[in-house]
Amino acid sequence: MSHHVVPLKTYYTIFFALLALTAITVAVAFLDLGALNDVVAMGIASTKASLVILFFMHVKYSSKLTWVAIIGGIIFLAILLIIILSDYMTRGADTFPQAW
Repeated sequence: MSHHVVPLKTYYTIFFALLALTAITVAVAFLDLGALNDVVAMGIASTKASLVILFFMHVKYSSKLTWVAIIGGIIFLAILLIIILSDYMTRGADTFPQAW
């Protein structure tokens, strides 16, 4: 089995992209975007996670089986988030009894 050799320029590019995205995350944290704050933060975090998975974990150059495992994990995470959010969104403020 041959291994793909990634040039150092690619690693440096991804590293500086991650630094820039981190700076953008900090800058956006000081802005008041209302309900979009969480959406923007999750978008930036997803982009950074994708870069790390694809390049630093070498998934971009790996076999199809690795891609199936990654996509399966993402689908499983999405299912869990849908279940959790559907429970959270259907709760009413009056369903919790007052303890005092």
